[in-house]
Amino acid sequence: MAEINFDYHPQFFTATILEWKPLLIDDTYKDIIIKSLLYLKNEGSIVVYGFVIMPNHIHLIWQIQDGHTRDLIQMRFLKFTAQQMKFRLLDTDDSQLASFMVNAKDRKYQFWERNSLSIDLWSPKVFMQKLDYIHNNPLQDKWKLAQYTEDYRYSSARFYETGIDEFDLITHHAG
Repeated sequence: MAEINFDYHPQFFTATILEWKPLLIDDTYKDIIIKSLLYLKNEGSIVVYGFVIMPNHIHLIWQIQDGHTRDLIQMRFLKFTAQQMKFRLLDTDDSQLASFMVNAKDRKYQFWERNSLSIDLWSPKVFMQKLDYIHNNPLQDKWKLAQYTEDYRYSSARFYETGIDEFDLITHHAG
């Protein structure tokens, strides 16, 4: 009997900035995340079905592709984005950098909380629930980042509403 590889189902992935700091308010940092996702997509290691970049966290629905492992892709994504955020803060002499200093053996700075959430999406119903959740996140009372889901730039909602994919990142999922 062949072993079933569970890594290749679509997954709902959430990563949070250290201590929920609002680093991602600045579009420069959102663009770092987009750039990293595009790189992984273009090299063929992921397919992205949905995303939203909030002021202090991100949600993705992505699928790791054959020949790649979830742990390695997540590590590469988080490490690259953290390095780019650090470089940006250093280049701009931004005082926020000090708030990301940590007392750890393996790093001087930490940008992402350690235990990211990754949940396999086994059914189309759960997939669509997570996609709706992602798209509605910017409209929540505590955020009020847009009036309509498709108006929030750093989300896949516009793609699903209009077909426009400004970042050339999304693969349509007909759940």
